[in-house]
Amino acid sequence: MITLSHANRLPVTIQYPYEKLITSERFCRRIHFEFDKCIACEVCVRVCPIDLPVVDWKFEMDIRKKRLLNYSIDFGICIFCSNCIEYCPTNCASMTEEYELSTYDRHEFNYNQIALGHLPMSVIDDYTIRTILNSIQRKTQ
Repeated sequence: MITLSHANRLPVTIQYPYEKLITSERFCRRIHFEFDKCIACEVCVRVCPIDLPVVDWKFEMDIRKKRLLNYSIDFGICIFCSNCIEYCPTNCASMTEEYELSTYDRHEFNYNQIALGHLPMSVIDDYTIRTILNSIQRKTQ
């Protein structure tokens, strides 16, 4: 009876490069950063357990405000706690769907504001990839 109950189940293995899992909404992934929204308040640095985001700014005397010069995060060190996103007062940081951060060189994990501002293609919109969510829905219908 146990063998027959296992025979009717869906396969657990996925064909990774061609099939990808749709992660939950609270799953911590790569950060998207909007440079124009940032006010250089450094709240993200203060709430980070490892003081990871590097925020370089300059105080403009004529407008009496900070001007953001550089923002970078090293994802090789990041623990993906998402505190920087939760506590940002201007919502300039958000999570993307990109969770594949593998590389051959560890220096490529250091993302500056240009790399953080790049939005990757959505996993759901990519026509070359079949998502597991869609295949499970089709099999249950």
